[in-house]
Amino acid sequence: MHKRMDWRSIKFDWNRARAFLVTAEEGSLSAAARALGLAQPTLGRQVAALEDELGVVLFERVGRGLRLTPTGYDLVRHVRAMGEAATRLSMSAYGQNAAIEGDVSITASDAYAAMLLPPILARLHAAEPRIRIEVIAANEASDLLRREADIAIRNFRPREPDLVARKLRDAKGRLYATLDYLERHGPFRTPQDLRHASIIELDGSGGLQQWFNAQGIGLTAANFPFRCASFPAMWAMVKEGLGLGLIDDRIGDNDPMVRRAVPDFAPFDFPVWLVAHREIHRSRRLRFVFDHLAQALA
Repeated sequence: MHKRMDWRSIKFDWNRARAFLVTAEEGSLSAAARALGLAQPTLGRQVAALEDELGVVLFERVGRGLRLTPTGYDLVRHVRAMGEAATRLSMSAYGQNAAIEGDVSITASDAYAAMLLPPILARLHAAEPRIRIEVIAANEASDLLRREADIAIRNFRPREPDLVARKLRDAKGRLYATLDYLERHGPFRTPQDLRHASIIELDGSGGLQQWFNAQGIGLTAANFPFRCASFPAMWAMVKEGLGLGLIDDRIGDNDPMVRRAVPDFAPFDFPVWLVAHREIHRSRRLRFVFDHLAQALA
């Protein structure tokens, strides 16, 4: 038999507990205030009021930041469980909405957001104009469990049990360059010919160079005179004739300004997954968008 709770024993305000949790996760009152959309003094009063209600000290100051006291460290795990329960409640209520109209947020890499999604979204809007789409272009994975987005296009399979995922395809990343660049610096008939090419690195980690050299090509830092962390920026540099760029062949093959640089070079394979919270099964709106994306991207 379920034991009834003694509600009179619960003396604190959930909003103050939330202020404590977000401050603990963000590490400072200013960052927590930004995350919650509150003024910093308001948030500070909420945390102080919770300390008064519980009769404990939750934080100690370290420079400009805050650090949990041993008591705060012990209590934050309980408040985090409360936050997760509140999120599940919100997700469940959100999923019960049977209306086809409303807002849906989609997160994808900046490459997909800028160069693959627009025509797909145009068809989706034509099919159901009552749905408003927000596109979140981010190369870091959004937290769907915390509702940072409704649907995600990812290149890895999620492990969280509360998420549903559908593998759409194995995409192929290939090297592209303008015809003018290939005529001036090519041809690149074999992978070893890339030793004479300029390639645009996608970040500062050297990961692309390591991947090429794992294929036995032997490239040096001189082969990577440019780097950036944005796929659309890299692609603009490729089309300006600055060098070769690696991108999904569904994007590269459909751009008339470029050609495959090394047609016989084995592509860089990566999976494409469509991911959403499992509450999608209760929302016609989310399911409509999910199914439309799955069909268009498969």
